[in-house]
Amino acid sequence: MFRSSVRGVLVACLAAAGLAGCEPRALKIAPAGDPHVPVAHPEKRPVTDHVEFTGRTNAVHAVTIQPRVTGLLITRDKKGDPSFEGSFPFKEGDEVKAGALLFEIDPRPYKAQLDAAKAQVAQNKAAIDYAVSTNKRFKDLAKKQPDAVSARELEQYEALEKQASAALDLVSANVASAQLNYDWTKIKAPINGRISRYFLTPGNLVNQDATQLTTLVSMDPIYVYFDMDEPTLLRIKRAINEKRIQAAKGDATVEMGLAGEEGYPHKGTINFFDNQVNAGTGSISIRGIFSNPRPEGGTHLMVPGMFVRVRLPIGQPQEELLVIDRAISSEQNQKTVHVMDAETKVVQSRRVSVGSLQDDGLRVITHGLQKDNWVLVGGLQQIRPGMTIQPEFRTMPSLEAPAVPLEKAKGKKLNKK
Repeated sequence: MFRSSVRGVLVACLAAAGLAGCEPRALKIAPAGDPHVPVAHPEKRPVTDHVEFTGRTNAVHAVTIQPRVTGLLITRDKKGDPSFEGSFPFKEGDEVKAGALLFEIDPRPYKAQLDAAKAQVAQNKAAIDYAVSTNKRFKDLAKKQPDAVSARELEQYEALEKQASAALDLVSANVASAQLNYDWTKIKAPINGRISRYFLTPGNLVNQDATQLTTLVSMDPIYVYFDMDEPTLLRIKRAINEKRIQAAKGDATVEMGLAGEEGYPHKGTINFFDNQVNAGTGSISIRGIFSNPRPEGGTHLMVPGMFVRVRLPIGQPQEELLVIDRAISSEQNQKTVHVMDAETKVVQSRRVSVGSLQDDGLRVITHGLQKDNWVLVGGLQQIRPGMTIQPEFRTMPSLEAPAVPLEKAKGKKLNKK
């Protein structure tokens, strides 16, 4: 009886001690409070509106190297004699200068034709000398003895002289043609540029104006082609007609960025605008030209066929409001930002119209905001319209400069002054 009583007392004491130990932690509940959220005024600065496209690079000059005469491709041995062994006088994929020898066709048949044509010239020069002297002799005889030569004979000798002169002109033209064919046996680079691989090796027969030997493309400058959609085209034209932007005087500026590059570091100009919209795609073709220099000991950065990003500035800089892009939400194809009422600190959802994204990560707000609005720039996941917040006043953050407390930013400005 005594043992059971003691056991009951111990159990009761242990239970009481346990409850006493747990009670303080179980009853501690963090008081609910308004979340601390960074807010900032929109940044106001001059911004040039622009539109963005994708495009491809293209060579300003692109040449398909084809022979002008038919014959066998050859190389030259150490003595300079024609050979069908060896390699061509250029390295595949290398850059060549205009006038550099690329290929050679066996010149011997064309050299024989040239020599034959020159021999015909010599033959016809002798014939014309004989015709001229004969005509002169009979003309002199007719003056001394009119009855010794008939008028018909004089006309005949005159005609023979003209015929010999015409024959000389004909064979002289044949010499010029044979000389061209002989010169064309040496195929030279027509432009400065980078050459592709050769498609045929020495010993192959090539046909006049038919066989493709290689290709050659210029490297500097380089073209960029891109297509502008019809709505953007109309937007620009209406803005020009309404005097909201000025038409470019001369070639308009265009910017371009390559894969892996930030922003649009390459500057060029528009030098071609097509004269009609493609009915199939609803776009119009535009071409820009960009410098593509080769640094000393380096190589050209751009080559034809590259994918590029293109940005076309529109009009003159205008004062615009900008906010960090992450502060903008999308709801059913509508863009919204959260703003704080300055008096009540209550969050409101504000529908806005947005413009272009700048290099520093700020987005242009064309409608829906004012300069004195406090825009929520952080902690947006925990925010709902109608909530009250504890604002942390900061400068508008960007990719180039993080947000800083507003008082600190003001202090820096005063110190600079």
